[in-house]
Amino acid sequence: MWITAMNGFLPYEIIGHQPAAAGANILIVADHASNQVPDRINLGIGPQDLEKHIAIDIGVASVTRALCASLGCGAVLANVSRLVIDFNREEDAPGLIPTISDGVSIPGNMEVDAEARLARYHRPYHAAVSCTLDAIERPFILSLHSFTPRLASRPAEQRPWDVGILYNKDDRAAQIAIEMLNGTGLLVGDQLPYSGTVLNATMNLHGEARGIPYLGVEMRQDLVGDDAGAQRMMTLLAPVLLACSNRLA
Repeated sequence: MWITAMNGFLPYEIIGHQPAAAGANILIVADHASNQVPDRINLGIGPQDLEKHIAIDIGVASVTRALCASLGCGAVLANVSRLVIDFNREEDAPGLIPTISDGVSIPGNMEVDAEARLARYHRPYHAAVSCTLDAIERPFILSLHSFTPRLASRPAEQRPWDVGILYNKDDRAAQIAIEMLNGTGLLVGDQLPYSGTVLNATMNLHGEARGIPYLGVEMRQDLVGDDAGAQRMMTLLAPVLLACSNRLA
């Protein structure tokens, strides 16, 4: 049904929604859910680097699966590391195929065929998101990411937020979520630690360009790095997702 990579490898995983469930019209999109590097690619880095935030949004896959199980919603999860190609970047954006990330050099990306990686991974991933949305009536999107509390390249920078809410022009869901999450006692960043006016490529493409309401959430990775943390975050996010979906979709 969806476009696949040339060698048959799927750069995405799809979790189907449960049609009668409360969250059946919600689709979670997880651009950085995996640290997998396809066999044909050698990034030139050590295995320890693939366990860091530069390679994967820690905790995102676990929270996504917990939300899908609880709400009956669907999801599209990346099956390729952001170090291979960043799905949350436009095709011509700097950093699409990073040569350095938070001070770590990626020598295997110094001279690559960008068009080949776009064709094998980036375009099939976004085709899967688009096709999945097409199959959902009145969809609402959750864009789920996590962030490190401290960047190695900017050690003095403070990143104390428990969660951040990101958006570009469409801030409807963001305003609902910020109010609700503040009520839980979480320290909530509005357009922090990043701004959705700058880093919002996937939601610009699948949300704003199509008029589909969405919520962008960044979770602090140390809060969701184990099963207990993922389950706690799921219980906090689930009512927010339902409220946003019910009001906007």
